[in-house]
Amino acid sequence: MLPTGWIEHRRTGDREVVGWIRPDGDDWVAVSLLGHDLTEPVDWLAAEEALDATSLSWLADPWMLDQSEGVPLRVRLVEVTPDKVVVQTDDFGAIDAQVERYVLPWPAPPRLRPRRSDDPDGRVFAGAPVDGTPPVLD
Repeated sequence: MLPTGWIEHRRTGDREVVGWIRPDGDDWVAVSLLGHDLTEPVDWLAAEEALDATSLSWLADPWMLDQSEGVPLRVRLVEVTPDKVVVQTDDFGAIDAQVERYVLPWPAPPRLRPRRSDDPDGRVFAGAPVDGTPPVLD
């Protein structure tokens, strides 16, 4: 649940919620929709600017869900609310792809993280592409 005292921040124009601003002493902290701090304690305008700059574009980005088995899964955010975060394995735009959904607590746990350049792309699993074609060997 959303902590008491957090103030919703909406994007100018379409009024879409892009995060919250929470009090921190005499300052304010910008908080993402995933419930993570985006800033250190700053003044109100700086918190608003951070949320406006971040906006919602990150929602469309691929994310990684670290697994206990060690190989992270490439996932997409499906639903983000102060009650839960729902992700599903990336279907790479294929409407008939089998996907798996995971319901995570909110705020999102550290095992859900932005994709890094050294992460597997998700289209290759156990040495072979997902579509079943044989891997190219050097």
